[in-house]
Amino acid sequence: MTRTSFAEVARTLAGQAGLLLGWRPDDFWRATPSELADALGALRDLAAPPAAAFDRAVMTRMMEMHPDG
Repeated sequence: MTRTSFAEVARTLAGQAGLLLGWRPDDFWRATPSELADALGALRDLAAPPAAAFDRAVMTRMMEMHPDG
């Protein structure tokens, strides 16, 4: 098992915050862990593929596959 120190993890996260979010070191250290997670999560959500289009043809197929009957 590899042990990672707080300093190593903080250095990595600070680098990611700077590169991906444009945060300066002071921004990183003032943020709560939850704020950092939310900001990085928002980037992940932006990078996700767009949802498939949902049109009338899709709705009709679903209704045929799963009638209310």
